[in-house]
Amino acid sequence: MVLDGITILGSAMLATLYEMHKGPVTGVKGFWHGTLIHGRSMGILLALLCGFAVSLMMTSRRLHLYTPIRLTSFLREQRLSVQACFTSGLLLTGTLYLIHAEDIPRSIVLITVGLVTILLSLRRLVYRMLIYRRFERGVGTRNVLIVGTGPEAQALRLHLENLRHLGYTFKGFIDFPGSGSRFKTTSGDVVGTLDTMFQVARKQFVDEIFFTNPCARGIVQEALAQARTQGVDLRVVPDLYDGLAWNSPIEYIGQFPTIPLHCGHVPEIGLLLKRTMDIVLATLFLIVISPVLLAIALAVRLDSHGPVFYFSERLGKKGRVFRCIKFRTMVRDAEKRRADVMHMNERDGVLFKIANDPRITKLGRFLRKYSLDELPQFFNVLRGDMSIVGPRPPIASEVKEYELNHLRRLDVTPGITGLWQVQARQDPSFDNYISLDVTYIETWSIWLDLKIIGRTVGVVLAGTGS
Repeated sequence: MVLDGITILGSAMLATLYEMHKGPVTGVKGFWHGTLIHGRSMGILLALLCGFAVSLMMTSRRLHLYTPIRLTSFLREQRLSVQACFTSGLLLTGTLYLIHAEDIPRSIVLITVGLVTILLSLRRLVYRMLIYRRFERGVGTRNVLIVGTGPEAQALRLHLENLRHLGYTFKGFIDFPGSGSRFKTTSGDVVGTLDTMFQVARKQFVDEIFFTNPCARGIVQEALAQARTQGVDLRVVPDLYDGLAWNSPIEYIGQFPTIPLHCGHVPEIGLLLKRTMDIVLATLFLIVISPVLLAIALAVRLDSHGPVFYFSERLGKKGRVFRCIKFRTMVRDAEKRRADVMHMNERDGVLFKIANDPRITKLGRFLRKYSLDELPQFFNVLRGDMSIVGPRPPIASEVKEYELNHLRRLDVTPGITGLWQVQARQDPSFDNYISLDVTYIETWSIWLDLKIIGRTVGVVLAGTGS
């Protein structure tokens, strides 16, 4: 919707400047002083432009143009885009007729609507291509379980795996008695039963569960109740479940019709603002501190033998592996010497931290005290692997020792700083560590992120890092 608004504004500006034969600076001055179109103030022109934008967005929303691209085909999306633009254009021309705005050239209106139609279609095409490329790399896909192992389940699996642009990753079948299964229950593709389905979903970071097998209404109702509690989307194949899905819309996953019984709430606007804030703040911060980064890199190089940066494989959202970048603060063979210092660990549970770790270099101790070693992680933020605020990204060896409920902290993008870092950084308790991360996830808001960022500045300046 934001991109649509920008497209409309740009199209209106280009159409007006072209038709009035004025340059950008002259056009802006004329618009501001109310002399661009004789007799029409800036307020009237803005009201008309905003009305056109709102009508286009509302029409697009009613035509489901803001739903995930996996739920509609490219040609259908283009057709509906043209329909939305023409409908909004007719409303705009009707408004101009009613307010007797004969002094506003109709050529500007027609060029604006035409440009909006072309640019919106192109924008949606480019956006779709970018999303497809992300899906091919395994980024942004939705993990799914399929209940049943019969012909329908196998066909759905092949469909999801062959059409990668749908953005689904198959995680396994849920065995269902009497489903006409051709698999043995020990098959690697069968990952659980109805009793263990949501435990498997938690371990595999599953986003959606597909029921392809007819079963008792009560079973689906129980699964639906658990899905709402666990925040997992639930879909069924039509013609099943004795009217349980009456009045529910049919959504096509490729060529497969499905009925969504539950779709979890996603704070789309909040997440958009969070990602925008990450990009803006990370970019500005890296530009401002670039001399500091250069100085630290040079100091690390001169302080001890080894590379300037340390790359560590960490687990991000849904357990996706990425390379976390930091300034090197330890000796070159620190990983090989990890076993020698394990007895010095000062944290409980699966955490590992030693205040006076003998592997830390002299410069590294200073960098850690003021968290300067973590500055390069702003590049991870720009790549989308991390956010500025969020749970710290764990290493794989830690996650192997997690209990099922601990995996909740991997539901979101990890961050450079977080609630634990500003409230209990020196607390050795692993339970408090997990509790604060879960609290952050469940109470998240942009305002909470801003408060954590503000408190982080104080923590860094106080030198309480480790």
